[in-house]
Amino acid sequence: MPQLDTSTWLLTILSMILTLFTLLQLKISKHFYSPSPKLMNTKLQKQQTPWNHTWTKIYLPLSQSQLY
Repeated sequence: MPQLDTSTWLLTILSMILTLFTLLQLKISKHFYSPSPKLMNTKLQKQQTPWNHTWTKIYLPLSQSQLY
């Protein structure tokens, strides 16, 4: 049974890595990056919600037993 000739594998792998690196660099260099985001007014607007006016009691689920 003939043996597999692996003498060219190093050259093949190195050239493949170099090619992939070059293609990746070209793809990244052609990518358009948007400019810095514009500053916006960061004041929080208070929204009126029903639970802001009334207090609601939070009950424990029935599966939890009270330890008191």
